[in-house]
Amino acid sequence: VDYPLYVVTAGAGDEVSGCLAGFVTQSSIKPAQFLICISKLNHMFDTARSSRGLGLHVLGSDQRDVASHFGELTGDEVDKFEEIAWAPGRTGAPILSECAAWIEGPTVGRMDGGDHEAFLISVQDGGAGRHEGCFTLRDASGFKAGHPE
Repeated sequence: VDYPLYVVTAGAGDEVSGCLAGFVTQSSIKPAQFLICISKLNHMFDTARSSRGLGLHVLGSDQRDVASHFGELTGDEVDKFEEIAWAPGRTGAPILSECAAWIEGPTVGRMDGGDHEAFLISVQDGGAGRHEGCFTLRDASGFKAGHPE
């Protein structure tokens, strides 16, 4: 099964973090809400738990390099945002300057999901980017995760 991969971002104080995520789905129309699952092994996990909210970015089909950056590197070893253009969103989550589309909102609920934790966000802001298409799991073939599964 092929499905979209997203860059999820969070900010808490001076800490910013981001990761590539596939376990993401819209869970409500009114209010608009998304469920985003983050691995408990990921550097992003602690930042997400401390943050007010999350940013969620759809990457364009031409953004394999950005997907690799957020999926194959780990924030334990590198600053993923050092060479990435971004601006802080309403919740403090980094909003990527280059993507196909993005949303951001506060975390309104969390639930244990085994080796991942599910974060429910309520959409407060969003917009379109200049990239087209949608980066998917099939596009990420050959990636090696920054953290083991």
